[in-house]
Amino acid sequence: MKKFFDTISNIWKIEELRNRIIITLTLLLVYRFGAQIALPGIDSQELGNLQSGTEQGIFGLLNAFTGGAFAKASVFALGIMPYISASIVVQLMGIAIPYLQKLQKEGESGRKTINQITRWLTIAICIVQAPAYLLGLGAFGVPDSAFVLGKGLDFMIPAVIILVTGTVFAMWLGEKITDKGIGNGISLLIMIGIIATMPQAFMQEVASRTGENTGGPMLILVEVILWFLVILASVLIVLATRQIPVQYARRTASGGYEKNITGSRQYIPLKLNASGVMPIIFAQALMFLPGMIGKYFNTSAIGSRFEVNFQDPFGLAYNLLFAFLIIIFTYFYTAITVPTNKMADDLKRSGGFVPGTRPGKETADFLDKIMSLITLPGSIFLALLAVLPAIVVQLLGIQGNWAMFYGGTSLLIMVGVAIDTVQQVNSYLLNRHYDGLMKSGKNRKVA
Repeated sequence: MKKFFDTISNIWKIEELRNRIIITLTLLLVYRFGAQIALPGIDSQELGNLQSGTEQGIFGLLNAFTGGAFAKASVFALGIMPYISASIVVQLMGIAIPYLQKLQKEGESGRKTINQITRWLTIAICIVQAPAYLLGLGAFGVPDSAFVLGKGLDFMIPAVIILVTGTVFAMWLGEKITDKGIGNGISLLIMIGIIATMPQAFMQEVASRTGENTGGPMLILVEVILWFLVILASVLIVLATRQIPVQYARRTASGGYEKNITGSRQYIPLKLNASGVMPIIFAQALMFLPGMIGKYFNTSAIGSRFEVNFQDPFGLAYNLLFAFLIIIFTYFYTAITVPTNKMADDLKRSGGFVPGTRPGKETADFLDKIMSLITLPGSIFLALLAVLPAIVVQLLGIQGNWAMFYGGTSLLIMVGVAIDTVQQVNSYLLNRHYDGLMKSGKNRKVA
């Protein structure tokens, strides 16, 4: 405990880090405040059906990403998800469009242009999603009386403008946190939204367990211990890497005299889960289709079966298909985001080689083979983590809202962003000759 307080004290002593943390917390507070403000023209007291209809499934996930703003018809109801969608689209288009490939190779100037394209695409996506969200409120059971000004153009046009502006403002907050704060602004906005829904979900679970014959405090303790074990496993999969040894050839340096520099051995870290949470997001988006197909053909026996089985996020058929799609997308996304050919070329140009493997194509094939081998267990573990909420619901009878924190996108985002934030703070501490957050020992400050 003394070590913890010493570390906090060291963080506060570094003026730049202190200012960045204060800026980050302030901007996150602004985002959370905006998530509580309902759209003008909507009576927030009549949104009970909307909140109950967005507790589970894909809409529950969207509501968690927005910190409850989706279910409150807030000015931040669309959250930062349109920006995430635009980023994914631009990243995938970079594979097929030569112009984007050229921008990716132009360094900082190319990155700025890609960011600008992503921003404009975000606005375009918002213009489509905002009217769909407003028109879809009735499908969630929001009564017409909740629309104080009615559903005419005098309500729709200003509401669409506010929703688009809310997403653009959230995007701006995320970029400012990245530039002026402790980094990863967009990810922090998503994480803080997910964490905001956690206390309510846990209290609902506690309330359900305090009744008769429901397990009581002991089962709550078991659930919490299991949750911590799942978090530990998630940390392991996020940090797990396969280190490929790389040997650099002996070089000769001259500067008035010549000397031999002994070749040094380094490592290429290949991540076990190089695709992050993207396979889950892609698979979750496609899980709409079976239920929609079943709803469209619900007059037939097969259609009605599809509608029943694939609209239950905790059902067997839904989760088997979900896990299969995650494994497929893990391989797909890893293949397009881990450029083994480029890694082999860069290694060859720098005079490095993998021992026992020829530079060039043979090295690229070797790296590709290793990635394929380590992606299999990574994809299976990712699929298990994604369907774990359904497993704990069926085996332990956990409430759906609380079960969502046992796996899936929510847990991986929280773990990944938390680890990255700790590493950011840790780098500031080590640069100022303090003990890092992930290093034990006494204070290493030098005069």
